[in-house]
Amino acid sequence: MSTATTDALPHGHLDISSTSQVSTATLARVEFRKALDTRAGRWLVIGILSLVVVVEVIYSFAASDVDKDLQDYVQIPGGILGYFLPIIIIMLVTSEQSQRNGLVTFTLEPRRPRIVLAKFLAGLALAACVMILALVLALAGTLLGALTGSSPTWSVDGNLLFNGFLLSNLIGVLIGFAIAMLIMNTAGAIVAYFAYSLILPIAVGILGALVESFEDVAPWIEFNTAQLPLFQGDFTPSAEEWAQIATSGTIWMIVPLALGIWRLLRIEFK
Repeated sequence: MSTATTDALPHGHLDISSTSQVSTATLARVEFRKALDTRAGRWLVIGILSLVVVVEVIYSFAASDVDKDLQDYVQIPGGILGYFLPIIIIMLVTSEQSQRNGLVTFTLEPRRPRIVLAKFLAGLALAACVMILALVLALAGTLLGALTGSSPTWSVDGNLLFNGFLLSNLIGVLIGFAIAMLIMNTAGAIVAYFAYSLILPIAVGILGALVESFEDVAPWIEFNTAQLPLFQGDFTPSAEEWAQIATSGTIWMIVPLALGIWRLLRIEFK
C-alpha cells in the first residue's frame, strides 16, 4: 500500500500557478465600464452629445440654406469634441487617483503596464463610440436642416472627414492621455489640457507677432501650430512640415507619456 504525497506550501503562501491571467480585452472592458459607471463620466458624455444637439438645432434655424450641407453639420461635432473629448480620456486615466481605487486596481492586476494598455484601448474605444454618435447627430442635424427649407448635399469631403474630424480628435485623445498620465490628477490634467489647447496657441500667436523670427521656430516646438497643415489647404504637409509635426509631437505627446508611464510604475498607491 502506498500513500500519495504532495509538496506542502509554506505557511501563508497561495499557489496561483494554474490560474490563467486576465486577458487584456477583459481589462479594457473593465476600464471602459469604469469610465461610464461614475456620474461624472456618464453625464460628461451625455452633456457633450447634448451640446452637439443644441448647437445643431440653433445652426439649423440661424444659418442660411446654402450652408446646411452634411459637411457643415459634421464640422459642428468636430469642433465640440476637439475641446471636450480629451476630458473623458483624462477622467478615465486619472480615476485611480481621483476615486482613490488605485490600490484595488493594481492589487487585482499588479502588472501596471497592462493597466496602462487597457486604459489606452478603452479610451480609444470610448472615443470611437462618442465620435460615431456625433456623426449620427450630424446626419440628424442635416435632416433637420432639410426640414427648415434647405436642399442639403449628403456628401462629405474625404480630407475633411478624415483629417478634420477623425485625425484631429484622435490627436486630442492622445494628448489628453499623455497629459493625464504625466499629472495623474483629474483637475490638474484638465487645467493643463486647456492651457495647452487654448492658452498656448494664443501665447504663440502673440510671440509670433512681436518676434518675426519666432514664426519659423514655433512649428518645431509647439504642436498646435505644427498640426495646421493637416487641417487646412490641401491637407497634405510637406516633408519639412511632417518633420515639424514629429518633433513637436514628441515634445508634447511622446515625452509626457513616457514620463507618465515611468512615474506610474514607481508611484505608491495608498
